[in-house]
Amino acid sequence: MCMGIPMQILEINGFGARCEAKGVEREVSLLMLDPEELAVGDFVVIHLGHAIEKISAERAADAWSVYDEMLAAEASAAGAEQR
Repeated sequence: MCMGIPMQILEINGFGARCEAKGVEREVSLLMLDPEELAVGDFVVIHLGHAIEKISAERAADAWSVYDEMLAAEASAAGAEQR
């Protein structure tokens, strides 16, 4: 399964940007979006190194809430298998 990861734009350099999520920073391509419509502080969905959609801060937080639940469930299942 492939999932996009919400990240916040920290810096824009032409058709590239430095983005952050959960303390992890990545250089991403903005070629699939109009860089004129993006600004530092905006949230975007990143897939395979490309920003594919601009989203609201609320939608980014909702997505991370779901991802955190999935990671917690996976960690719990892994812990149960080791017992």
